[in-house]
Amino acid sequence: QLQLVESGVGLVQAVGSLRISCAASGRTFSNYDTGWFRLCLGMVREFVAAISWSGGRVNEDSAKGRFTISRDNAKNTVYLQMNNLKPENTANYYCAAAIKRIGVLPSGRSEYDAWGQGTQVTVSS
Repeated sequence: QLQLVESGVGLVQAVGSLRISCAASGRTFSNYDTGWFRLCLGMVREFVAAISWSGGRVNEDSAKGRFTISRDNAKNTVYLQMNNLKPENTANYYCAAAIKRIGVLPSGRSEYDAWGQGTQVTVSS
């Protein structure tokens, strides 16, 4: 089974930037699409961004222009670069992986097969 470990716990001020990472192990990373989700207090886990095994991307609307997902298959790592952070971006961020399907880039929680333990990002005003 693919295992995912996030890193980059962060406390950052509003309008600042932060990059969080997710290292994969246990399976061939390039066989998976990957995504980032976040869980805010009292909310459900929601989609942030996804990147396919070949580099195709999709972002949730509020993340467009501020958050960038990327991956390095040689390092088995996926990243989320977050710029111009806002206090409402405070959440526990989870990376996830889904076995790749040609022509489909998943954005729903149920489409993902493996999850990391999450990393807390706090944005102060």
